[in-house]
Amino acid sequence: MDTNRHPIELIGARTGNCLRVAIAFEEADLPYQVRLLDLRQGEQHDPAHLALNPAGKVPTIIDHLGETDLILSQSNAILLYAAELKPGRLLPLKETDRAIALERYFYFLTDVIAVSHSAFFLRSLGSHAASTALDERSNAALRDAARFVKATRYMGGESFSLADIAAFTIASVNRRHIDWNADAHLKRWFDEVEQRPSARRGMKAFEHSNG
Repeated sequence: MDTNRHPIELIGARTGNCLRVAIAFEEADLPYQVRLLDLRQGEQHDPAHLALNPAGKVPTIIDHLGETDLILSQSNAILLYAAELKPGRLLPLKETDRAIALERYFYFLTDVIAVSHSAFFLRSLGSHAASTALDERSNAALRDAARFVKATRYMGGESFSLADIAAFTIASVNRRHIDWNADAHLKRWFDEVEQRPSARRGMKAFEHSNG
């Protein structure tokens, strides 16, 4: 772990957005401390948290840079920030390879994760038919990603990247909707990422607060 900088404060809970950030910090070897919020108790709406994140959502990070603290509250911006802090750890250095990894990263954000989040929201409103249709669309896009790992070792190319972090967290949530025996390439990729030390630590980051 990089000990030459102050730990980044990661405020959140065990949600997909927060887990992606924790895995990215682990993979990039960035020191961080977790401040766990109890979402069921509404701690994300406490005035202290709203002062950092007016939307009352998670995650939020505070990077203590000295005279000025950097506060970010969009998970995907946080992941890109982590990639910039540690070049080559979360995105390839070569421009063309990085472009492909980013394209795959945004594929999972827009075609899989955003659709899944919309399904969850509609389900909470009682729109079960619409939510089911969106769930099916999200899961189909996730299954279709098998073509990526058929061609390369990881989702974004031959090196582990943000694309794998995005894909792994949503695949973990929806694993029961995937026929792992139907595609050996997808199963090989998931099993490899699941055993990756950064993924194992990141997935447990919010089980116990270390802040």
